[in-house]
Amino acid sequence: MQVQSMQFKARAGQKLADQRLQQNLTKLSTKFVSARAAAIAAIDFPATRAALKERRNRALENLDVWLETFEREAVRRGVTVLFAETTQEAARLVGDIARRHDVKKVIKTKSMVTEEMRLNEVLGQMGVQSIETDLGEYILQINGNEPPSHIIAPVVHKDKDEIAELFAKTHDRPRLTEITDMTREAREMLRPHFMTADMGVTGGNFVVAETGSVALVTNEGNEGMCTVMPRVHVAVTGIEKVLPTLEDLATAMRLLPRSATGQATSNYFSVLTGPRGPRDQDGPEHMYVVLVDGGRTGLIGGDFQEMLRCIRCGACMNHCPVYQKVGGHAYGWVYPGPMGSVLTPSYVGLDKALDLPQAATLCGECNSVCPVEIPLSDLLRKLREKQVERRLRPWRERVGLAVWGFLALHPDAYALVTKLAVRVLEQLGGKNRSIAKLPLGGAGWTNTRDMPAPVGRTFRELYAAQRSHIG
Repeated sequence: MQVQSMQFKARAGQKLADQRLQQNLTKLSTKFVSARAAAIAAIDFPATRAALKERRNRALENLDVWLETFEREAVRRGVTVLFAETTQEAARLVGDIARRHDVKKVIKTKSMVTEEMRLNEVLGQMGVQSIETDLGEYILQINGNEPPSHIIAPVVHKDKDEIAELFAKTHDRPRLTEITDMTREAREMLRPHFMTADMGVTGGNFVVAETGSVALVTNEGNEGMCTVMPRVHVAVTGIEKVLPTLEDLATAMRLLPRSATGQATSNYFSVLTGPRGPRDQDGPEHMYVVLVDGGRTGLIGGDFQEMLRCIRCGACMNHCPVYQKVGGHAYGWVYPGPMGSVLTPSYVGLDKALDLPQAATLCGECNSVCPVEIPLSDLLRKLREKQVERRLRPWRERVGLAVWGFLALHPDAYALVTKLAVRVLEQLGGKNRSIAKLPLGGAGWTNTRDMPAPVGRTFRELYAAQRSHIG
């Protein structure tokens, strides 16, 4: 997926004007937010979150050790483990595996890392057919390879009628309107691909060091078909997803489905350990794990290491007032919402995602729901600081912040300037006491709303007058 984060403002404006999208995005609050609240209430969330945070930190503090342990144990069980420094190298490695095994067709489960790699595009250039089997990703693929708008519910931006029209057009069948009928139709279209694919590609929610296992969490069961039916299975995931023990995995699974979809547990949870053995009745003949860096090690030991704790549940975007209004496509890359506003600048460069650190109210809602307690609003603030330090923000903004900083450090000057400002704003309000256009840098705020005019006195003046009156 190409990086288009520099167009966030323009994209956000388009999404805000899209009434159909606005209606579709209400599913976030009616489905994910309320379901999560009920699921979290059933456990001791603060204690469980603290335990998972500690376990994720322990893994990251000795990441090299646990990755080496995972590699040793996975290889001992017949898995080929490959490391990729860049997403381009990771795509090349998967392509090499396909070429080595004379693969003509690949079936895939939903994987955000393969979106980073643009894997479908790479395989297509090799002449290898790649079929998305997650229902949401399948819908996007047949709609012109549209990128996902959410990491858990990739097609949340579309409604049933849109999908019904797409199915009728693509499948050349009568238009269906019942969800059960539409999902049955999708299964019927995907079943031949499951039966004839040479290779299955999945992500990996976690990899477990002590057993060399890959853990997969889904709700549709397609991951089972992708890992059992083809003769080759390739799991692709980020290096930060390693967990030391199965006990750590159990702790993570208490929070991942609850935070993602509001379920106590997902419908399907697989722990895959090696290819088919002599006594196994199913499973792939060959299993590979590709562990991708893709900028992740650049966060270790720095201001943004905490972001590597992320378990990709999507809770931050479900609760974000900005994401709830603009959806995922506005963010312009693989990861949207608060998590994406930190990850995208960290992975592809701050200069390629100038607006994303500003794409948040800093209300802290994402902090409160994060199952591993990532201080997302603090990280976004740090990115804003780095932008100013590197002179990446517009000069008017930098001058404005410099003036504000000076006034904040000089109370007398602050009092004088604010006293003059409120009186000017009172005059601008006129008889209607409403300002249609603010001067200087405030014009952007009044492009979409009017500002109530102040009464002409500062808070300090009003407070002093009130105290005098009481006295």
